[in-house]
Amino acid sequence: MSTRINLLPWREMRRREQDRQLLSLSVGAWILMGLAVFYGQYHMNGLIEHQNNRNAFLQTEIAKLDKQIKEINELKRRKEALLARMEVIQQLQANRTQIVHVFDDLVRKLPKGVYLTGLSKKRNNLTLKGFAQSNARISALMRNLDSSDWFTNPNLDVINVTPRAGTRISKFTLRVREQPKKNQQPVAAKPTKQPRAGGTS
Repeated sequence: MSTRINLLPWREMRRREQDRQLLSLSVGAWILMGLAVFYGQYHMNGLIEHQNNRNAFLQTEIAKLDKQIKEINELKRRKEALLARMEVIQQLQANRTQIVHVFDDLVRKLPKGVYLTGLSKKRNNLTLKGFAQSNARISALMRNLDSSDWFTNPNLDVINVTPRAGTRISKFTLRVREQPKKNQQPVAAKPTKQPRAGGTS
């Protein structure tokens, strides 16, 4: 007589156990995958936030530097303007006595019979307008200016002879350059008497 053993319930239980283990593994894998994705996203968000904070900090520092650069440029501009003003003031102070000597010497170089009616100055160029009793006196004025220590290159632009009060006079326009000779040092101008209309010889 033989004995038969039914193994179907055991196999069914084993299959169910394997299915349960597989499901547990799948669930565990999904959970681990979800945790990994969550951690990766959290970490990435942290890096992005950190980078954004760094960018904001850099932008703030750049704005501060730009402001400081503008302030430095403004200070440089003010410094250059101040230096230019100081240079002008120093030049005016240096030329103050020179101007006195130029006009004093101009009066001294006027021959008798020469009268000035106008004078204009542009930079170092003087334009003299006047009249003289003769052309020879204008030539004498040009020689006097050419031999002066304060003038150079006299140039006669216009000369017209016109009658006046029964005599003939020469109207002239003369240009001369104000240029002290080398090593010419301005000194204090000596007080002079008020010159007569015709100047001095």
